[in-house]
Amino acid sequence: MAEYSLPDTFWHKVDVFTTLLLQYNQTHNISGAKTKEAVLKNVEDSVYPLKYLEINSIKNAIDIGTGAGFPGLLLALALPDVHFTLFEPIAKKSAFLHLAKTTLELKNVDIATNRVEKVTPFSVDLISSRAVTNTKMLVKLCKAFIAPTTTLLFYKGELVEEEIKGLSNCHIYQRDKRYYLVMKDVNAS
Repeated sequence: MAEYSLPDTFWHKVDVFTTLLLQYNQTHNISGAKTKEAVLKNVEDSVYPLKYLEINSIKNAIDIGTGAGFPGLLLALALPDVHFTLFEPIAKKSAFLHLAKTTLELKNVDIATNRVEKVTPFSVDLISSRAVTNTKMLVKLCKAFIAPTTTLLFYKGELVEEEIKGLSNCHIYQRDKRYYLVMKDVNAS
């Protein structure tokens, strides 16, 4: 397992992001994270699985259901050389992502106010998602984006074992109550 070093600017940008999210959240209620500590917990959860990925082989990524930015926006901060497209169909959450992108000057991020299954697919090396739906449904929703070389990184809860029955090439890493599901060469039938 390779240890990944976060960019020098990462924690400063996380600080700016945290302030922005907490302010925006007071009016628009887009995240359950209501304190700095809660936001930082989500940040750590978002970037923790980077140690399990082959970072050098990732150039293009999508995040499904980014919400307030977890994990997609944080992965984009952590991986400035990777281009991320964040899919968030809920307008007020998408508006926040646009604000965060502009404030943090993220040149490696596009935001799509759309559902992933409604857009024309393009080539991606990484697909991430947290708290969207069960694993098989998630694979089905994004199957047009999946190539044999695409890595899927899903942030799951305790039902992960049940959700992956019948799927192959699944690796589960656990940290506290979070399960990080990493899949490659997924049969998206």
